[in-house]
Amino acid sequence: MKIVGLQKNIKQGVFVTSHITGKNVNLPILNNLMIKVEENTIKLISTNLEIGITGIIRGKVEEPGSFTVDARVLTDYINLLPNKKVELCLQDDNLLIQSENYKTKIKGQSAEEYPLIPEIDKTSHYSVKIEDFKNAISQVILAVSTDENRMALSGVLFSIENNNLTLVATDSYRLAEKKIKLITNNDNEEIKKIIVPTRTLQELQRILSGDYSDNKEINEIKFYLSDNQILFALDNVEIVSRLIEEQYPDYEQIIPKEYKTNCTIDKQELVRAIKASAIFSKAGINDVNLDFLKDKNTLMVSAISGQTGENITNLESKIEGNDNSIIMNSRYLLDGLNNINSDTVKLEIVDGNTPCLIKAVGQEQDYLYIVMPIKK
Repeated sequence: MKIVGLQKNIKQGVFVTSHITGKNVNLPILNNLMIKVEENTIKLISTNLEIGITGIIRGKVEEPGSFTVDARVLTDYINLLPNKKVELCLQDDNLLIQSENYKTKIKGQSAEEYPLIPEIDKTSHYSVKIEDFKNAISQVILAVSTDENRMALSGVLFSIENNNLTLVATDSYRLAEKKIKLITNNDNEEIKKIIVPTRTLQELQRILSGDYSDNKEINEIKFYLSDNQILFALDNVEIVSRLIEEQYPDYEQIIPKEYKTNCTIDKQELVRAIKASAIFSKAGINDVNLDFLKDKNTLMVSAISGQTGENITNLESKIEGNDNSIIMNSRYLLDGLNNINSDTVKLEIVDGNTPCLIKAVGQEQDYLYIVMPIKK
C-alpha cells in the first residue's frame, strides 16, 4: 500500500471519519481507522458497530492495499504536518508517513480483522437540501430522550410521505416537529416511518458543519433505506447506521387541536423575561409562571424562590381568548424559543394542565414545539 496526497485532503478525510472511534476494550481494532487503497480510490473507514463512516479522499495511488492504525494518533499527527504533499506507505506492521522533513512510523493492525461496513442497495433514494436538513436536525434533536430504557424515544422519527419529510423528537416533557420538502419526487409511495439514532444525527451535524457548510457546489444530501439500516451520502462521504427497531408513539395525540388563549409576542423580549425569572426558579424544577392577562394585553412572567427571592416581568403582547396561566420548565421553554427563526412567536394554551404550543409568526408553519406544564 502506498499513496501520496495533500495534507489538507488527508486531514479532512480523517476529520470526517475518525470521530466515532474510541477506547473499545472488548474489540481494540475499533479504535483504529482503516485506510483502504484500491486502483483509483483512497478510502478512510471507521465503525463502532452501530455507525460506519466511509470517506474518499483525493490523492495518487501508487500501490493498492489496506491497513488500520490508531485513529487518534493518526489524527493528531496529520493535523501537525504542513500543508504539503504527504506520502503514506505500509512497511511491515507499520504505517510510514513522510512529508518534507517529517517522518514517522505508526504501529497498526491488519485490515483483515476489521469489521465490514454493511452494503445498502442504492437503486432508490431520497434527497434533501443540506441547509434544510442541518437546520431540521438542530431544531428537533434537543427534545430527544436520554432515558436508555425508552429506546423509541432515544432517536428521531423520520416520517416520509409524498414529498415531505417530518422529523420528530420527544422526551415526554417537550416535543419538537419539523417538516421539510424532499427534492426527490415520490408522490405515490406509501408512508415510511423509521427511527434514526441520535448519535448518527450528531455525527451528520458535525460533518455538515465542517467544510460542507460553505461549499456552494454541494447542496443536497441523499439517504437510502433498507429493512434495518439507513445510509446517508454526501459528496465523497457515506454514513451507514442501524435503525432503532421500535414503534414510535402516536405523538400527534398530544398536539393541541384547539386553544382557549392565544398570545403573540416579541421573541427576544420573552427570552429575556424567562431568563430573568429563571434566576429565581426553584432548584431542579426550573419553574416559571406565565400569566396571560387579556384586558391588559400583557403576559406576566414570574418566579419565586424561598432562597433567592422573586421576579415579575410584564410584557406587552397581543392576547386573544381567555385569561389564563401555566407553569413551565424555563430551560425547555428557552430551548424551543431559541430554535424558532422569527422575531415574533405565538403561544397557544388550553389551561395549566395541558401542553403549551409554541410556533413562529409570519413564516411558513413548518416547525412547532410543545412544552408540557408543571402541574401545581
